[in-house]
Amino acid sequence: MTYLLNDTSFWAMLALVIFFGILIWAKVPGIITKQLDDRADKIRGDLDEARRMREEAQELLASFQRKQREAEAEAEAIIEQAKSDAKHLREEARVELAARMERRTALAEQRIAQAEAHAVAEVKALAADLATDAAAQLIAENTKKADHAKRLKDDLADLEIKLN
Repeated sequence: MTYLLNDTSFWAMLALVIFFGILIWAKVPGIITKQLDDRADKIRGDLDEARRMREEAQELLASFQRKQREAEAEAEAIIEQAKSDAKHLREEARVELAARMERRTALAEQRIAQAEAHAVAEVKALAADLATDAAAQLIAENTKKADHAKRLKDDLADLEIKLN
């Protein structure tokens, strides 16, 4: 056994066994195991939290994408409605413009007809005055003065009856 007491390997081995014995007696492996288990639980919790957050983010992304599609569809519907409304308003404006132009044309034609009727009436009145003057002059030249006044009154009365 003296041989073992002089051997450094023996003393190193003995120190190692004592060291491990002290570690086991002090429950160091249990503490290390507990720390490793706690760390594993924390990592597992972090992984679960990350998984939950990832799923939540995917749900939010899907929700935002759905809302974006809905908003795009709504915007498209609004654009189509605006185009339809604009087309309808253009058609209404065209119809209203045509009706307005038709009314103005009818009013212009009515004014032209009134002007023509007025001109014809003036021409008839002028012609009647000229005819009366000419007839009076011819009668005056061809008849005596006494007959002249009587015929003039008769002819004027006759002419007024015919003109009216």
